[in-house]
Formats: sequence, structure tokens, C-alpha cells
Amino acid sequence: MQQPIAILDSGVGGLTVVKEVLRQLPMEKVIYFGDTARAPYGPRPAEEVMRFTREIVDYLIQYQPKMIVIACNTATAVALEDIRSRVNVPVVGVIHPGARAALGRTQNGMIGVIGTEGTIRSGAYELALKQLSPHVRVVSLACPAFVPLVEQGNFRSPETQSTVEQGLAALRPYPFDTLILGCTHYPFLAETISEVAGQQVALISSADETAREISTILHDQNKLARSAQQPIHQFCCSGDSRLFQQIAIQWLGEQIALSPVVWQVPRIGMT
Repeated sequence: MQQPIAILDSGVGGLTVVKEVLRQLPMEKVIYFGDTARAPYGPRPAEEVMRFTREIVDYLIQYQPKMIVIACNTATAVALEDIRSRVNVPVVGVIHPGARAALGRTQNGMIGVIGTEGTIRSGAYELALKQLSPHVRVVSLACPAFVPLVEQGNFRSPETQSTVEQGLAALRPYPFDTLILGCTHYPFLAETISEVAGQQVALISSADETAREISTILHDQNKLARSAQQPIHQFCCSGDSRLFQQIAIQWLGEQIALSPVVWQVPRIGMT
């Protein structure tokens, strides 16, 4: 049996990482868990996010993954090192890949970061950016209203436009030229965010860079899929399976249209 790459998120946001993994590594099997019943993670206490992440990892371990990807910025900030200490496979987060990509794009050395309350409160992006480039200037802003829009499948509407305009208003005085979408849900709103932030601002999604890191690690460990057989992907969610499947099919499009897919609604630690 082909060992999968296990990808987890608080909801549908991690599908942005899945999309890049399927594009860059088309022969890899993916098992995805979206904790849609308990999303969003951003407003929750760190201890709760830690517990939820552990529960999901404990569930995914039964599939014997060769790698675990925490495709949730809040969970990455809170639980990455804890999960690494608990499992015997590589664990990849989305914060450092996103920081590296942003530093590669900025021209004026000022980077904006938007994310959930939990991610921004942790200071994880600012820390990662400063570790890589001590003189970079960083301005961060929590945008808690964005995730509920995405979880409802509301990507483009007057409500979306208004919510994004209000959410980004506090960033207007700052001359950043690069904006990190510090939540994997936010790329679903990228078109509207770009309109509001301005076309001159480069938007950075960590998904592309994270997929590259996954590929590099698996290559270095000689664990890239060798089978020419098309993998059967598994998508799990803890909440509304109909809406989750609808969003997944819409976002992933052709990349799963012709692939065998198993949809599941497992029951884990519901509180």
C-alpha cells in the first residue's frame, strides 16, 4: 500500500496546500482532514488548538503516513513542535515556507501579514521573518471575519467585498509591497484581497512553497512515490460533508475530477 501524505487543517483552508501537492506531486496519495465542525481555530485558546491537533494526528496515524503537514497557520504556530515530538515521521508547517517566499518577493523590505487571531497573537510570522532577515519590517493584522466566509463557500459577493475592505482598513497607512496570506483559508479570497490591497502588492500563499518543501524532504529521504498507479485520495471532514465536498471539488477542479476519491466523516473528540 502506498503511504500517504497526511494533511490537516481546521477546515477547508488546507485544500490550498492539497491543490499544490496534487499539482507538484501528482503520484502521491493524499489523506486530508478538515476539522470543519470545530472551525475556526483562530479565536480558540492555544491549549484547545493543541488538543484538537493531537486528536486529528492520532486519527491520521492509523493510515501510516510518511509525512504529516499541518496546513493550518494557527495549529502550526501552537502545535508544530509538540506534534514533531510525538510522531516518527517528518512534520511540516506552513509558516516558515510562507515567510521564505515573502522575503523572496519584497522589494522595499516591508511585509504585511494577515491571519487569524491565534496566528497573529503568537507572533510566529514576525519571528520567522526576523530569523531569516533581521532588518525586515513587519506589520501584522488579525482578520477573524475571513474564515467564516470561506467555510460557507462565500468567495465572491458584496458581503465578501465589504468584509475584506473593513478587515484590511487598518493596513492602509503602511507601505508594504508584499502581503502574506497567513491563513490557508485566505487564498480562496485572493481575488478580492488583491483588489482591496492594490494590484502592486504581491500576495503570498504558503501553499506553493510548502509543497516544494514536502517534495524536497521526501526526495532527500528517498520516499517519493514510485508507483505509476494512480493514487486513491481520501478526504475527511468532521462537519457538513455536503458543503465540504462541494468546496473541495470546486477548488481542486480537474486535479481530482479524474482521480479516485474516498469521502469520509470520521468521529473524533467532538466537544
